Amino acid sequence: MSMNDPISDMLTRIRNGLKARKETITCPSSKILRNILDLLVREGYIKSFSERPVRTGINELLIELKYYDGAPAMKNIKRVSTPGRRSYAAFDKLPTIYNGLGVALISTSKGLMTDLEARSNKLGGEVLCTIY
Repeated sequence: MSMNDPISDMLTRIRNGLKARKETITCPSSKILRNILDLLVREGYIKSFSERPVRTGINELLIELKYYDGAPAMKNIKRVSTPGRRSYAAFDKLPTIYNGLGVALISTSKGLMTDLEARSNKLGGEVLCTIY
């Protein structure tokens, strides 16, 4: 099976894992996915993640999901920019998610960061996804 959008695939696996109350999920590994997961750990939406080899040259990510009193740490995780429809925003036009309670992940020229970090650094970029 070819995968055209690995970011959407990972977000869907996380969403499905949370709905099924899974403790851990797996997805194929890539640099952008590891960077997104680093931000999700830092923001407190997932517990942790690790990389494990499947076979020579192929790795997968093992993602440990987070729950508070049985409720998922994320209520909604949504892809904004897709391969068929890219979504860019200047730093002053970056979306605010639930009045700052949620985050938007932005791919900037200085790397991947949250909407708050991008605003403070006055950087715009591609709006990858929103989480709350």
